[in-house]
Amino acid sequence: MITISETITFKTMKKMRYGLFFGDSITYGEYDGVFGGWVDILKRYALQKYHEGSHELILFNLGIGGETTEGLVKRISHEMGARNAADGNIVFIGYGANDLAIKNGDQMINPELFEQNIRSAVQKARQYAENIYLLSILPFSKRVDGVVVASGKLRTNDEAIRYNWILKKIALELEGLHYIDFHAAFEHDKEFLLSPDGVHPNEKGYGIMAEIMIPVIEHYL
Repeated sequence: MITISETITFKTMKKMRYGLFFGDSITYGEYDGVFGGWVDILKRYALQKYHEGSHELILFNLGIGGETTEGLVKRISHEMGARNAADGNIVFIGYGANDLAIKNGDQMINPELFEQNIRSAVQKARQYAENIYLLSILPFSKRVDGVVVASGKLRTNDEAIRYNWILKKIALELEGLHYIDFHAAFEHDKEFLLSPDGVHPNEKGYGIMAEIMIPVIEHYL
């Protein structure tokens, strides 16, 4: 039998943390009319676990379609300052699919600036969070690899590998950073896991991303 005092003690031991997901339309969950994207799947999972007695982990989807790391650097401090949990924050950074794109003959964010922006964002995030996760860029469908699409952007899988290498390097160099390799999980089945536009996941792809991330957030529940 649980006494009133034991119940109060249990409740006071429970923590509330925030998980902040920064990224582009893939973080936002575009093209997933079934589950709302991988971050929304994680939101529902964390809420269910909380109702089952776990710590509270409130997840914020801060993805903006079309955004590059330039936008991230400008807004990350403001976004985190507005969402700062007393028991700690976890930050997830998923960029690159727009940065590496070539539009009107120019690369939107070249590799050197991409690295600089990621490092700057990490530095800003560390004012609020000890654990930061860098998320890899997904591979692109062979249908759009090296092809100018309707948005006027051209992307290649070679550049995705190059930019992912930058993310891996940063994660290895800086303490408290972790690298999540979505790219490897998609590589062999990308034609099955990507939407018709060849860039965004479909509902199956978003489901795979959520499956990869559930053990990560379990650590904070």
